[in-house]
Amino acid sequence: MRHPERRLLVSVDMERYSRRSNLQQYEAQENFHTLLHAAATEVGLDRVAWTTQQAGDGELAILPRDVPESRVIGRFVPELNRRLRAFNSSRTAPAQIRLRVAVHQGLVHLDGANGFPGHAVVHVCRLCDATPVRQALAAFPDAGVALVVSTEMYRDVVCEYPEEMRPERFRRIEVEHPAKEFREPAWLYVVDEDMSSWPPPQEPSSPTGGPPPPRPDTGSGTAGKDTGAGTAGSGIRTGDIRVQGQNAIGPNATAIGSVGRDAVFGGGSGGR
Repeated sequence: MRHPERRLLVSVDMERYSRRSNLQQYEAQENFHTLLHAAATEVGLDRVAWTTQQAGDGELAILPRDVPESRVIGRFVPELNRRLRAFNSSRTAPAQIRLRVAVHQGLVHLDGANGFPGHAVVHVCRLCDATPVRQALAAFPDAGVALVVSTEMYRDVVCEYPEEMRPERFRRIEVEHPAKEFREPAWLYVVDEDMSSWPPPQEPSSPTGGPPPPRPDTGSGTAGKDTGAGTAGSGIRTGDIRVQGQNAIGPNATAIGSVGRDAVFGGGSGGR
């Protein structure tokens, strides 16, 4: 057994593959490989050097050590999305190809007897198969790619290279596979779509199985209402505490400084 290597992992899966006829599946596989190869070539990536594990409706790819992660996320994925949109524009829905793409990195054994052993491989495949990713792609029928990246990839690549792909376009999600005891945060972006209108996934349950934590107060009821300092909707609100200038209104509220400077919540003997 060789030592595992730290590599970039990309899992890709086709939407609605199993609903296609035999001939449609055959054609989808051919077009899938053609589109991935063309997108990689366009941005200077050599897919021949990728180590892949094929499936009828997608693939798991282990990329070479020297492939820049920012190029994969920031250039390859958008180019793939562009080509998919152009491809789909002239085809009926059953012939279209839309992809879920997951990106992660970690240690992987490249000499497994029946695949690539390693927790990183399991992780990236479960990101790709996550329900929120499927729901997001379905919510944007013109999209070509729903991209999901692990927390590490979002922090180390997306946020560090915003010129390649803007971090604010991603939405944080919870990836849950209860039967496999898997629950991890991740970051999702349907490429070239405005996700601000996409409803967030359902609130996850608390770790103890109880009800989900309460949402921050939105101003309904009496808690946290302004009692005269400033106008409604101004200042800073955290839970049932509102800061107006140097004043904090709400249970156990303390404010130090002013808006735009330091503010500390809690620990006081009442609202000031």
